[in-house]
Amino acid sequence: MGMSVTISVATEQDAEQIFRLQYLCFQSEAALYGNYRIDPLVQTLDSVREEVTADCVFVARLGEEVVGSVRGKVTEGGAAAIGKLCVHPRLQGHGIGARLLRAAEAALVQERGATKFRLLTGHRSEGNLRLYRRVGYEAVGRSKGTDGVELIVLEKQAGAYAATA
Repeated sequence: MGMSVTISVATEQDAEQIFRLQYLCFQSEAALYGNYRIDPLVQTLDSVREEVTADCVFVARLGEEVVGSVRGKVTEGGAAAIGKLCVHPRLQGHGIGARLLRAAEAALVQERGATKFRLLTGHRSEGNLRLYRRVGYEAVGRSKGTDGVELIVLEKQAGAYAATA
């Protein structure tokens, strides 16, 4: 690859690159479901800026370019919701998504007291499901997104993660 990919906390200056990357990355998900109204594709730049400011957001960088991103926030009862994990299509399959997840999980435990992690992915998203299972998530249920897509709910206990972090 030449340059190495680094993982860091996102800054407000990253919001526009995250917004563009998210739009690019979630095209394949939208095509999989025949639904181009999924949340990552209709989210506004201002909303991304708000999330970068308020939530736990990490980016993967290749030089100055943001090539991956993930967001997380602690919700009710210490559960951390993790979402909008994306890696530039040309760099998928190199472990960047797993590195982003680990960074977010560690920060959510250490800085925000998360006790478990929860994420959602579409029921047809086999690549996503493989990644999440590989890093320790287990399916615990199903849900339907506001966009009508059937989702699989996955969880992972933070205690096991915290012990290996």
